[in-house]
Amino acid sequence: AEKVLGYDLLSLCLQGPRDALDRTQHCQPAVFVASLAAVEKLNHRQPEVVERCVAAAGYSVGEFAALVFAGAMGFAEALYAVKVRAEAMQRAAEAVPSGMLSVLGRPEANYQFACLEARRHCEALGIQNPVCTVSNYLFPDSRVIAGHLQALEFLQENAHKYYFTRTKMLPVSGAFHTRLMEPAVEPLAEVLKSIEIQKPLLCVYSNVDGKKYMHSKHIQKLLVKQVVSPVLWEQTMHSVYQRKQGTEFPYTYEVGPSNQLGAILRKCNLKAWKQYKHVDPLEDEEEEET
Repeated sequence: AEKVLGYDLLSLCLQGPRDALDRTQHCQPAVFVASLAAVEKLNHRQPEVVERCVAAAGYSVGEFAALVFAGAMGFAEALYAVKVRAEAMQRAAEAVPSGMLSVLGRPEANYQFACLEARRHCEALGIQNPVCTVSNYLFPDSRVIAGHLQALEFLQENAHKYYFTRTKMLPVSGAFHTRLMEPAVEPLAEVLKSIEIQKPLLCVYSNVDGKKYMHSKHIQKLLVKQVVSPVLWEQTMHSVYQRKQGTEFPYTYEVGPSNQLGAILRKCNLKAWKQYKHVDPLEDEEEEET
């Protein structure tokens, strides 16, 4: 990774500084590499799990790791694409004061209407073509809304009106997975054209539509579209775990830093979550056993 990126990623992950690691241009490669490091750890500890795996999915940049795991892309080439994507998204984020707001809503919450009113508020402030839209579907009653900062502040101030029970600004620098990321589309599209992409050896689900990737051109097209499209994670979870009543649920492994996807799975599908395990690339064996 150090050769591809031109800096010591391991030292940045282990020693920081934290604010440098949190920057989009470093954070995305770090998540990608740490996810695949966890796969290696799982493969070393329980090779039969990796051999028997039937499907994979990755959240946002994690989709690149899922595709490498599935044999669709090589590690170094995919990491280079992630580097280009991360740097382009960092630049797009710095161009407009924008961000992401995590929202927990009551069943009657109308996210689309709330976003519409927030855009109207921005227009009243003189912002042209304001952005405020759902950028991540996490689990029932939980969304991430992204866009201009003024729109997100408006939603926080009026949370009660829209039946939002909790709102929290995420520690990111931009409105990812919205059209404010359009400047990042071309650089990523260019680098993906130069990479050899194969049909995955197992099912990989796309963030863009929650369905399986079909072939290499499909992967190339949707990875670019993903930058400006909402992450349909809740819908993906339904696709992955859809089965006839009475059928057993598969084992699920979350590979990489933190266990947030497990927490989301628990909210989406409790039965599937009961067969879930987290593999952290850093924890050693003794810690995990205790």
